[in-house]
Amino acid sequence: MSASNSLSRSAAIRARLSHPVIDVDGHCAEFEPVLFDYLREVGGPGIVERYKSLPENPFSYRWHRLTPDERRAERVPRPNWWGHPTSNTLDRATSSLPKLMYERIGEMGLDFCVLYPSINLNSSHIGDPEVRRAACRAFNRYQAEVFRDFADRLTPVAVIPMHTPAEALEELDYAVGTLGLKAIVMPAYVRRPIEALARKAPEVANQLYWLDTYCLDSDYDYDPVWARCVELRVAPTFHSRGTGFGTRVSVSNFTYNHIGHFAYSAEGICKAIFLGGVTRRFPSLRFAFQEGGVGWARALYGDLVSHWKTRNPAAVAARDPARLDQELFRDLALRYGGPRYADKFPIRPGEVSMVMWGTPEKADDRDEFARCKITRNEDIRDLFVPNFFFGCEGDDPLTGLAFRRELNPFGARLNAIYGSDLGHFDLPDMRDAAYEAWELVEDGVINEAEFRDFVFANPVRLHGGMNPDFFKGTAVEREAAAVLAERDENAGAAR
Repeated sequence: MSASNSLSRSAAIRARLSHPVIDVDGHCAEFEPVLFDYLREVGGPGIVERYKSLPENPFSYRWHRLTPDERRAERVPRPNWWGHPTSNTLDRATSSLPKLMYERIGEMGLDFCVLYPSINLNSSHIGDPEVRRAACRAFNRYQAEVFRDFADRLTPVAVIPMHTPAEALEELDYAVGTLGLKAIVMPAYVRRPIEALARKAPEVANQLYWLDTYCLDSDYDYDPVWARCVELRVAPTFHSRGTGFGTRVSVSNFTYNHIGHFAYSAEGICKAIFLGGVTRRFPSLRFAFQEGGVGWARALYGDLVSHWKTRNPAAVAARDPARLDQELFRDLALRYGGPRYADKFPIRPGEVSMVMWGTPEKADDRDEFARCKITRNEDIRDLFVPNFFFGCEGDDPLTGLAFRRELNPFGARLNAIYGSDLGHFDLPDMRDAAYEAWELVEDGVINEAEFRDFVFANPVRLHGGMNPDFFKGTAVEREAAAVLAERDENAGAAR
């Protein structure tokens, strides 16, 4: 089956460009009956039924089995619904059939596409360890086999579970080392129970949790995982939902829960990677955060710089409570406070708050930038800008912030990378993939040189920067090699 013979708007845009268009965040829609064959092969009889029965499974949302009163009483968030195109049957089939996607990629205006899962974005978040690991393994086999014949234009990601470093290492070695997959996605967090509180209130134990972002305050050391990513030459990417916690828990409105949720989850893991010193210890490692845009990244980058100014060791030392001149404070209070202050000195310890008068802080706890060894503001630029890449959909005008040097500390340009989200409701017609992104140029949000970085050079620097052979044998091999040979314009320094 093929689409219309007329040239699509995206194909027309691509025809006028002197460079390829690389989509780093398309989506396949897994065909469940075939995927279940792989799951049975990996997990044995009964594993599919166990998978379907999980409270977090995507086959029968619990929300739909509850009455409105039950949803409200238990505060069950409204889940995703009708997220895939159906009136456009060709597109719906395209997202499930790699051969059809390969045939149509030209009319989308794309030269190469990195494909993320749909159902299996959730597999690495499954609580049951046996089902989680079987689901990730089965999906990775499925991806490797169904896309094998189309590697010159399509590459699927492997899903890597992160509940423990051991399981992450095992699946990394299998998916990349054995199956030959060259792109990966990790969960942005692991939802862990707060054991001490759960023991006190077992009836609500599933509601008592914290989000482990691996790099700060984790019970595990994830450095071996980052080191293995360097060895295997794969860039960790993150594409986790941020719905169902925080403020995104409306029981009636999915749109309320959905807006900004990818940015929310990405901000947490990005912040932890930076403040946890991962980019200091692994300077060659590049990370990507998909589908959240770049607005949150600009805010985080700016906030890190401003926080260093006010919370670096020297600035913090100036606020040491021990430096307060108690006698001078008393004299000023008596002189300017009036009669009510006369009998308040000496101040009794139980009548002053820690928030106003200072907390007892150990010397080793005072430098919160110690893990990333920041000694000057420019260190933040050097450890943030070249290591992080931010997935932006084609119709997101905030993408322009990545290129506005005058708005970013130290005149930096952030690494915006193009993700069409094809296969999901965000892109109603796959034929408009490249055209949506080009509208940023037509609307004056970015110029043509910035467009080239957005849809081509930055995606090459992300994956090719980790693995110079990433694009070898693909339709964009020659052009990608030329980009990798260029001086990196996104190192953070102004021209």
